[in-house]
Amino acid sequence: MERNNGMRPQDVAVLLKILLLKDQPWMKKDLAQDLFISPAEIGHSLNRSQLAGLVDLDGKKVMKKSFLEFLVHGFPYVFPVRPGGVTIGIPTAHSASAMSKFIMSEEKVVWPYPRGKVKGHAVAPLYKGAIEASLRDLELYELLSLCDVLRIGRLREKQKARELIEAKLVQGLVKMEK
Repeated sequence: MERNNGMRPQDVAVLLKILLLKDQPWMKKDLAQDLFISPAEIGHSLNRSQLAGLVDLDGKKVMKKSFLEFLVHGFPYVFPVRPGGVTIGIPTAHSASAMSKFIMSEEKVVWPYPRGKVKGHAVAPLYKGAIEASLRDLELYELLSLCDVLRIGRLREKQKARELIEAKLVQGLVKMEK
C-alpha cells in the first residue's frame, strides 16, 4: 500500500476533471491520458482524495462541498506560488479570460510556455502536465486558472473565483450532499 504523504497538486486536477465529466462514465486510463498523468498516479491520487474525504468510497464521486471547502480554505496554503520574472506564456489567474472580464489589471501572469502569446510574470502551473491538458480542454483550463486566483489573488479576486468555481461545479450543492 502507498504511504500517504498528503495531497499532491495533480490530485486537484484529477478531481476537477471528474467533476467536468459530470455523470459520464470514465476510466482511470482516460483520465490519465486527458491529464498527462500516468494511470498508476490516477489510482494513487484517488486513494489520497478518498483518505482526505474528497471522493466517495468507490472513488467515482467527488464530494463537492468538501472539495470546494478545500479549494477555498486549504489550497492556497498547501500549494502556494508567487509570480516570478517576466516571460512568454499562457494567461492564468486574473489574466485568463475567466477572470479578466471581472478584474482589470495591467500586470499579466502566465504559465511559462514557449509557444504562448502573452507576456507576463511567470506562475508555475499546478502540476507538470497542466499546460498540455489545458490546451486540450478549455473547461479544465478555465478551472485551473481560477484555482490560480485562489493561490495568488487578493481577497476580492479570490471571492470572485470562488463564485465562478461554485457556479461551474457545485450548482445544487445543498441538494446533492447531506
